[in-house]
Amino acid sequence: MAVGARSGTEEPEEPAGRGETAGAATSSVHQSPAQSGTQSQRSAPADESDTSDTLDRSVGEEVSGGMKKAKKPRAFWKELPILIGIALLLALLIKTFLVQAFSIPSDSMQDTLQRGDRVLVDKLTPWFGSKPERGEVVVFHDPGGWLNETPTPEPNPVQKVLSFIGLMPSAEEKDLIKRVIAVGGDTVECHGTGPVKVNGKPLKEDSYIFPGNTPCGDRAFGPIHVPKGRIWVMGDHRDDSLDSRYHQNLKGNGTVSEDEVVGRAFTIAWPINRWSTLPVPDTFDQPGINKAMGVAPAALGLAGAVPIVLWRRRRLTGARNPR
Repeated sequence: MAVGARSGTEEPEEPAGRGETAGAATSSVHQSPAQSGTQSQRSAPADESDTSDTLDRSVGEEVSGGMKKAKKPRAFWKELPILIGIALLLALLIKTFLVQAFSIPSDSMQDTLQRGDRVLVDKLTPWFGSKPERGEVVVFHDPGGWLNETPTPEPNPVQKVLSFIGLMPSAEEKDLIKRVIAVGGDTVECHGTGPVKVNGKPLKEDSYIFPGNTPCGDRAFGPIHVPKGRIWVMGDHRDDSLDSRYHQNLKGNGTVSEDEVVGRAFTIAWPINRWSTLPVPDTFDQPGINKAMGVAPAALGLAGAVPIVLWRRRRLTGARNPR
């Protein structure tokens, strides 16, 4: 019966398609070692390609991140105020401690210096104990009363700022410029038509005094003993210079304290066609003008002779009184 046949104990037959599928599945899972190795080798290129893509992406991300982190250079207009500030600070330091520019306002130093010349003044060496020397052209503050009759121009705000930082000569400071003729300990004098004498030695001033002037100008003086720590100054234009000769009634008898000296003018910086140095004339190097140098050989000879004399006396005394 059809009904009995369906409820019997006979095992039902599996469809051929399902068995083949199961067998195929079983064979794909349970592979031999050789087959497994071959399959791994076949799949390796795909894995390497994936790894390479991953590395490329990571490197690209790092490079992109580095580019994002790199700082962009500042614009020039942003750095310009900093550069200007540094330049002004350096100019102020140079003007204060090293070199300062001064403008010549008068004819008192002709022909060495002309009105309107700009000179550079050495302010460094005085910090190391340098003192004014004979023949040098120096700038110094008004000792008191020298410029009472000279009007001082009133600078505008821009000139004040530029002169403060040293980019422009000061117009309101009362400074003078003259040549040092004698220093502390010297004796200086001039009579008639000259010459000027320092410690009895006549100066040959033809190389720097104004043509047609006499060494004394219109004011003879001396002999004057210059105190220690002070200097005697005169302009090269002797007929147009209110220098030490004209202030002997003031404190110091016309001399200037070394503490008032700003520094030595060593060069004419402007105008360009006037550029030149300001050396010490040879006449101030003549032998005997320096009293200290004149006394030095005698003092050294005496100091060397004393030990010899004492040794000789001791020897003679020992010979007269034998033991």
